[in-house]
Amino acid sequence: MGGGTKIWHFSHIMGGSRIGKDCNIGQNVVVSPGVVLGDGCKVQNNVSIYTGVVCEDGVFLGPSCVFTNVINPRAFIERKSEYRKTTLKKGASVGANATIVCGHDVGRYAFVGAGSVVTKDVPDYALVYGCPAEARGWVCVCGEQLQFSERKAVCPACGRAYQMSERDDTVKESD
Repeated sequence: MGGGTKIWHFSHIMGGSRIGKDCNIGQNVVVSPGVVLGDGCKVQNNVSIYTGVVCEDGVFLGPSCVFTNVINPRAFIERKSEYRKTTLKKGASVGANATIVCGHDVGRYAFVGAGSVVTKDVPDYALVYGCPAEARGWVCVCGEQLQFSERKAVCPACGRAYQMSERDDTVKESD
């Protein structure tokens, strides 16, 4: 566990997990073996982070969001050898009560809306919500929604500039 990390009441951090510096882990959180939390992550109350989940630096996990790690669980069949990896990339945010189905990654600075169910990979900077979660827009590093015109956007809050690819509609910060 990294320096400056705070862990609140009734949380369980299991052996073999790795937690970076300056993280904040709310109450009633479970961090399973093999989980990686990068520096500066915030995990709100009532989140269980299961084996196979990797959160890069600056990831936000909202209250009671849910992860899975087996695609077809049965109580009477052990499937630990079938855990699927899920990566939340740098700066990603997951809203309250959202579910991330295992084997799907959440891109850099992407935003998953509250109550959503993620059943496929989420691109960098994407705003997704719904059940199943669908791309509904794009967000800045600072979290503000972006408005594109002619494949370009400038964040009204912080001034960062973005460019949308003509090839595959992905978004990246402009140079």
